[in-house]
Amino acid sequence: MKGYASDNIRNVALVGHGGCGKTTLIEAGLFATGVVNRMGKVEDGNTVSDYDKMEIEKGYSISTSVAPVEWKKAKINFIDTPGYFDFIGEVNSGLRASEGAVIVVDASAGIQVGTEKAWKSCKQYSMPTFFLINKIDKENVEVDQVISDLQAKFGSSLVQLTDPIADDVKEALMEAIAESDEELLEKYFAGEAFTDAEFSNGLLKGVAAGNIVPVITASAADGRGVKEFMDMLLKYVPLPKDHPAYKATDAKEEEIEVKCLEAAPLSAFVFKTIADPFVGKISIMKVISGKITAGTEVYNSKTEKNEKIGAMFYLRGKHQEETSSAAAGDIVAVSKLQHTQTGDTLCEKAHSIKYPAVEFPEPSLFMAVEPKAKGDEEKISSGLHKLMEEDPSFIMTRNTETHQTLIGGQGDIQIGIICAKLKEKFGVAVNMVDQKIAYRETIKGSSDVQGKHKKQSGGAGQYGDVHIRFSPSQEDFEFAEAVVGGSVPRQYIPAVEKGLRECLEKGVLAGFPVVHIKAVLYDGSYHDVDSNEMAFKVAASLAFKKGIAEAKPILLEPIMHVEIVVPDEYMGDIMGDMNKRRGKILGMEPQAGGEQKVMAEAPMAEMFKYAIILRSMTQARGTFTMKFDRYEEVPMHLAERIISEAAVKHED
Repeated sequence: MKGYASDNIRNVALVGHGGCGKTTLIEAGLFATGVVNRMGKVEDGNTVSDYDKMEIEKGYSISTSVAPVEWKKAKINFIDTPGYFDFIGEVNSGLRASEGAVIVVDASAGIQVGTEKAWKSCKQYSMPTFFLINKIDKENVEVDQVISDLQAKFGSSLVQLTDPIADDVKEALMEAIAESDEELLEKYFAGEAFTDAEFSNGLLKGVAAGNIVPVITASAADGRGVKEFMDMLLKYVPLPKDHPAYKATDAKEEEIEVKCLEAAPLSAFVFKTIADPFVGKISIMKVISGKITAGTEVYNSKTEKNEKIGAMFYLRGKHQEETSSAAAGDIVAVSKLQHTQTGDTLCEKAHSIKYPAVEFPEPSLFMAVEPKAKGDEEKISSGLHKLMEEDPSFIMTRNTETHQTLIGGQGDIQIGIICAKLKEKFGVAVNMVDQKIAYRETIKGSSDVQGKHKKQSGGAGQYGDVHIRFSPSQEDFEFAEAVVGGSVPRQYIPAVEKGLRECLEKGVLAGFPVVHIKAVLYDGSYHDVDSNEMAFKVAASLAFKKGIAEAKPILLEPIMHVEIVVPDEYMGDIMGDMNKRRGKILGMEPQAGGEQKVMAEAPMAEMFKYAIILRSMTQARGTFTMKFDRYEEVPMHLAERIISEAAVKHED
């Protein structure tokens, strides 16, 4: 594949609901241009862009992939994004490298949740947008009805474009075209006709501004309309140089804007990483300005490290075609960069700049992973770190309190894929289990107890005796001493405090950490020979166990603050379900587009699988965020169960 200048490149993201035919559309483009001599099928696992073993196995896209199609002396870099909602991070990555997005719609299914989500993403990125109604070859498909539904849902800016453009469509476009230019607006209101050149330029400006959204029809399966579709992209997708100036920061952290020009210092944005245990790391980047050349040294402005550009190639699925350079506006892959991750900027050190990282949504589901074989913990950690290079939209964290390794992602499909890849790529099998809850213990009452440790077994003995009052406190732990007359010598008081602090780690009810208590050491006794620090530490721990048990101990559970955004029609279901989770609705706020934001709080124990439940309740239209707020007392009937389960584990 030859190198292309910016004027002959189009970068187009394909987005939309899972199963709408994005991957097949790329196959049709490659077949139409003679790159493949027969079209692959997703169900047969032989398509160009779904080449990953996991994608072949599952029958749907998991990762964003690039597949250039050379058409009429130009190159269309198709960026194939996954349709399943767990992989929204991949969609965001793909949109960051594009000048236009095509929302693919299954003509037989019409508007689906993924169609709505794709539209939202395109609006978020101010992306020139096209609709492609695919699968028009299917029986009982009414294309006019689908177009009418799309217009009703997404607005009158959607217009079906054909070549040549029909007269009635031209008439409908006049107002939108007029709004692209002040002179045209004056002409429009004066009732004057536009020249062909004015109409064409206005149409291009209208598409670029998002005021006009072309709708095209095709059948990827039988090739109908595919060449016309590619013609339309060459005609209406903005050139890389016409992309609005990219926002960045310079070496002084000051905001700057960068235009996509070849005659400028090099800057490239890494929007995707492939981590292969055999081939090594492949970084896929969009060259935003200047030119990147194999064998040269570049600067990573995020890690502040130099990188040597080794092998450079154009990717078409897994197929690699070597190149010696790539110009502004193009997409290219580089292998084995040492210090570069997704979201990093490569540039010239003398002209250091940094583009904003890819936006990834906050994880909404956390699961714990445990090794199936003992001793595999290190392998799990190493494998997950490598997979995070490939998919930064999930996070891995180690809960030091519960000693669990947690994976946080967008849903059970994504987490399941991560675990499957751990086995496939790194040979380590894991079980997915619920995360343990970090309960706390505290007291509601007061107590006054003695802790006495006396041990005599030949030679020096051990003797420590303390009287301590326990009561609730606003602080995590408060220690005071009110000893009179030297009943406990001053040198042993720090040992008493230390003994109590060590006991805080394990409460008397179920072995959870103890919080919000005050301990006052007010009396005791000692032995001239047998007393020592260890003896008073032990005496303090005996007093702690006795004192906490007598001061009405209770269990506390983490309460989460939850914000849920859903369409109006699901409000009743959301509120009813939240009540079942021991939740409390705090308030509501209307949102744009007929949605509501619900503020609520609920115990963490009731929210583990909420990402899956919410998706099911709202047909995946609902989203939520959740963060820890405070601890509250566990209701008695639940506390008894938690305590008895802890006792069983302790016996094991």
